[in-house]
Amino acid sequence: MLAHPLAPKLKALKLSGMAETLEPRAQTAQQESMAPLEFLALLLDDELDRREQNRLRRRIQEAKLDEAKTLSRFEFTASAQVSKTLLADLALCRFVERGETVLLVGPTGTGKSHLAQALAHEAIKHGYRALFQPTHALLASLHAGRADGSYHKMLKRFIQIDVLVLDDFGLVPLSQSAIEDLYEIIRERYERRSIIMTSNRATEEWSEVFGNPLLASAALDRLTHHAHVIEIKGSSYRQKQRKTTSATKKLG
Repeated sequence: MLAHPLAPKLKALKLSGMAETLEPRAQTAQQESMAPLEFLALLLDDELDRREQNRLRRRIQEAKLDEAKTLSRFEFTASAQVSKTLLADLALCRFVERGETVLLVGPTGTGKSHLAQALAHEAIKHGYRALFQPTHALLASLHAGRADGSYHKMLKRFIQIDVLVLDDFGLVPLSQSAIEDLYEIIRERYERRSIIMTSNRATEEWSEVFGNPLLASAALDRLTHHAHVIEIKGSSYRQKQRKTTSATKKLG
């Protein structure tokens, strides 16, 4: 790759995408008698592709997403109730444009977190920024921020990020200050920016998490308005995997 005399110059100019494909592109250009501008256009496309891939990778890392949790890797056969049509429509990210909510509800281990992250992946591909956090961890970081002075900066980020994924809502009891912070985030994001929320508790039980009836009513009204609700039923996919693995080992 570095044998071509242009390669060091491209590296010096930080055009790594062009440098990495320079040799094969030069061979192709020679074999196909390409015009100089055609050859240059191919190299520029390579550079743009490399930069786009790096941008996506960086945003996925910033969002704290698992790179494997994509729609293409979701086991629809194990979650037959999940509509591929609905997921395909949500993957277009019009819900993000409209500041709508996606609620994923169902038992533990049925793929809610995977789907939530998959939709965040799609949002990033569409140019949006996302953040995936367990609900209790996000609220705990805000609580810690009150002590070290980072509270307002963090709260602003949680309010302004394009897509906020709150995982496992209702799994851990919340303090009064955490409940108030959560309400503030929901209130500020309502009809402006999207929330994707997962929970193993039925939506009728969510008011119990807030404790305060007034806050619960106000928060749930905003969460469920303009919401896409996906209810996943059935047994844990992770448990099925363990049983399959165990049975395979016994047969072996």
